[in-house]
Amino acid sequence: MGQQITLIAPCHFGLEAVLKREIQELGYETVQVEDGRVTYTGDLSAICRSNIRIRTAERILLSVGSFVATTFDELFEGIRALPWEEYLPRDAKFWVTKATTNKSALFSGRSIQSIVKKAIVERMKETYRTGRFEETGDEYPIRIFIMKDKVTVGLDTSGTSLHKRGYRQLVGKAPISETLASALLMLTPWHADRILVDPFCGSGTFPIEAAMLGAGIAPGMNRSFTACDWTKLLRKTDWDRAYEEAKDLVKRDVEMHIQGYDADPEIIKCAMANAKAAGVDKYIHFQARDVKDLSSPKHYGFILTNPPYGERLEEKEALPALYKTIGESFANLSDWSMYLITSYEDAEKYIGRKADKNRKIYNGMIRSYFYQFMGPKPPKAHKIQKED
Repeated sequence: MGQQITLIAPCHFGLEAVLKREIQELGYETVQVEDGRVTYTGDLSAICRSNIRIRTAERILLSVGSFVATTFDELFEGIRALPWEEYLPRDAKFWVTKATTNKSALFSGRSIQSIVKKAIVERMKETYRTGRFEETGDEYPIRIFIMKDKVTVGLDTSGTSLHKRGYRQLVGKAPISETLASALLMLTPWHADRILVDPFCGSGTFPIEAAMLGAGIAPGMNRSFTACDWTKLLRKTDWDRAYEEAKDLVKRDVEMHIQGYDADPEIIKCAMANAKAAGVDKYIHFQARDVKDLSSPKHYGFILTNPPYGERLEEKEALPALYKTIGESFANLSDWSMYLITSYEDAEKYIGRKADKNRKIYNGMIRSYFYQFMGPKPPKAHKIQKED
């Protein structure tokens, strides 16, 4: 067991429980679950494994420390008291990428950013006994959260947000993020042996994330992270080991029935290109098809989708008819389940059925609802036969 560190993983509001489960499955202990983030502990290799393996976090922050501050003087002294020399080498390029405050005496993001930077420079001057920092080395982005006057300081180990898996070269209109798609999928009881259909697949995010999950392909397997260059904290072998571990978990012989449909043939081409880039094109059947033509001879399937919700006035007028069609197509699939995220508040009314569960989720700043229409569970007979 190496040095213990504290990590903070921000996520979409309303999906903290899914992220917590992922963290625990990696073998780490959660310390705190708050709105939009989970704090947990692990050894230094947790930085590598979390970035590569976690599907539902926006980024992974290494906690430098926390303290209470109600004035800028207290903020300056609190930041200066933290052991920055343990993290930042002499030539580190460091800056505050974001400062967010809530219910706190300090609220000017720009002022907070400036004071934090000055305080770190002062600490570094004392430690490295120099008055000048070239900042020509590797990047160490810093994030500050202030909630009810408690300041939490994190080093951003991810860099580019974790939703950028590297496969989505082309996007359609109003795409759903990869992290949100994964989290919603993990809220359903879907398994790789059950058919999954997205009738409004756009650039293919739901089907691609499902195929990656079903095949055990880690979301960060084909990208790098800011902390890959942090040689003061991590060795190259730590990263190599974590990437190797992720590769070993890929299921090469899995069979899946995942389908993505969209009325726009051009966007289907985008989805196919994205699936190929993700290495999952063999698991997904994409086709230009209208939702009214949705049908399947298979039983106990899943619909998981992000239908249009009318951001423009002329689109809003078409919504009642569209959601009525969704309801009719779903009703024809007698033993299927449907999971649908939308901000359209009359969705249930026009689908023609009240959802069994409804979860409020923020998609960026848009308040959305994750409607869950549950179908019957499949009989276990075929599983028993396999075991005999």
